[in-house]
Amino acid sequence: MTDFRTERDTLGSVDVPADALYGAQTQRARDNFQISGLPPQPDYVWGMVTIKKAAALTNMDTGRLDKAIGDAIVAAADEILAGRHGEHFVIDPWQAGAGTSHNMNANEVLANRASELLGGTRGADRRVHPNDHVNLAQSSNDTNPTAVRLGALRVLPLLIHSLRGLQAALEDKAEEFDHIVKVGRTHLQDAVPIRLGQELSGYAAAITKGIERIEQAGETLGELNIGATAAGTGINAEPSYIEGIVGHLRDLTGFDLRRGANFFRLTQSGADMAHLSSAVRNAAVEISRIASDIRLLASGPRTAIGEIVLPPVQPGSSIMPGKVNPSMAEMMNMVCFQVIGCDEVCSLAAHGGQLDLNVFWPSFGFNLLFSMNLLARGVTAFTDRAVAGIVADEARCRALMEQSLMLVTALTDYIGYEEAARVAKRAHSERKTIREVVLEQEIMDEAQLDKVLDPTPMTEPGVPGRS
Repeated sequence: MTDFRTERDTLGSVDVPADALYGAQTQRARDNFQISGLPPQPDYVWGMVTIKKAAALTNMDTGRLDKAIGDAIVAAADEILAGRHGEHFVIDPWQAGAGTSHNMNANEVLANRASELLGGTRGADRRVHPNDHVNLAQSSNDTNPTAVRLGALRVLPLLIHSLRGLQAALEDKAEEFDHIVKVGRTHLQDAVPIRLGQELSGYAAAITKGIERIEQAGETLGELNIGATAAGTGINAEPSYIEGIVGHLRDLTGFDLRRGANFFRLTQSGADMAHLSSAVRNAAVEISRIASDIRLLASGPRTAIGEIVLPPVQPGSSIMPGKVNPSMAEMMNMVCFQVIGCDEVCSLAAHGGQLDLNVFWPSFGFNLLFSMNLLARGVTAFTDRAVAGIVADEARCRALMEQSLMLVTALTDYIGYEEAARVAKRAHSERKTIREVVLEQEIMDEAQLDKVLDPTPMTEPGVPGRS
C-alpha cells in the first residue's frame, strides 16, 4: 500500500504519494487527466526545467530571489537535467489548456527538491515555494510555448542528421546504379527508359529540399515570448528580467535565442509551431512516397517488378515459408502516416487559439516533439537497414527494358506518332518486341534501328539515333 502525505493548494487538501517530489496541483492533474497513460515528452521536460533554471539565475541577478533559495532551485534543476527525478514528471499530455499542469508539475518538483537541499523535508517544511519562488516572473502562458520551442530546437539536429543520412545513402546508390538503364513508369504503366541512378537521384533531391524546408522553419523557433507572462503584457516580469532570462537561456542551451518582437503575437499564435510541423510533415510525405516506390521496385521477387533487392531483415510470413517482406519500408510508411497525423493536430491547435492566448500548447508539445523524434529514428532505421543495402538486379532491368513497348517513342521522329502507335499496338497484340515488329515490317534497317533503339541515349536530352 502506498503511503500518502497531505498537501494543500488554493482548492484545499490533497493526498499525495509520500515519496513524490510533486505536490497538490500535480496530483489533481493526475486524478483529472487519466487519459493516455503517456508521460510528457522528455525534450519538453528538458525545455521546461531549463527555463526554471534560467529564471532562478535571472531573478537572483535582479535581486528579487534570495540567493540561497535561487541556488537550491538551480541545483535541483541541474539534477533533473543530469537525468535524475524524471519519474516525477507525470502529467498526461492530454490535459487542461495552456499546459498549466505541466508548468506546476515542474514548479512543485523543483520546489520540493530545492527545499530538501536546504534541509527541509519532502512535502513539508516548505522552504521553497512552487509559485512564489520557482515560478517567479513567469506564467504557464510564456513558459509552455518557450519549453516547446526549446524542445524542438533540441530535437532538430537529430532530425536533420537522420535526413542527411538518408540523403547521402540515396546519393550513393544513385551514383552506384547510374549505368543501369531500366523502364520508366508513369501512371504505373511502362514509359520511356530511365537510368536507375536518375530515379534514385530524384529521391535524394527530394530529401534535400525537405531538409531545407525544415531548417528554414526551424529559424523561427529562436523567437521567444518568455517574459510575456499571462497575456503578453509582461506583468510581474520587470524589463531587466526579460532581457536577462533570454541571455541565460542562450548561454544554457547554445541556441540562437532572442526576445520576441511582439509578445502578443507569440502568446496568441501557434503559427510558428504549425509552420515547423508542416515542414516535418512535408518531409514525411516525400519519404513515404519514396518508401512506397522502393517497395514497388523490390516487389516480386519473381512475379512483379523486382528491379532492386532489399536486405532481408526478418521472415515475412507465419504460413508461407521463405517469404521475405519489405519490412523496413513498411515501417517507414507507418511512421510517416503518424507524422502526418501529428501535423493535423498541430494545425488544429494553431487554428484553435482564441483572443489573447492559444491554450493548446500541450498538443503542440506532444505532437510536434513526438513526430520529430519518431521521424528521426524511423529514417535512421530505414536508411541503415534498407536503403544502404539496396542491390540492383541488372539482368531483370535489362530484360524488362527489352520488352518495353514505350521504346517506340524513339521512332516518332522517323515515322510519326500515329505509325509508331500502330507498331506498339501490333507488338502488344502479337506479344513481340518493338524491334521485332519494325524489322518484320521493314520500317527501318537493322543498323539504323540499333542506333535508334539504344536505350542509354534515350535517358538524356536529344533525339534518339541522331548525333
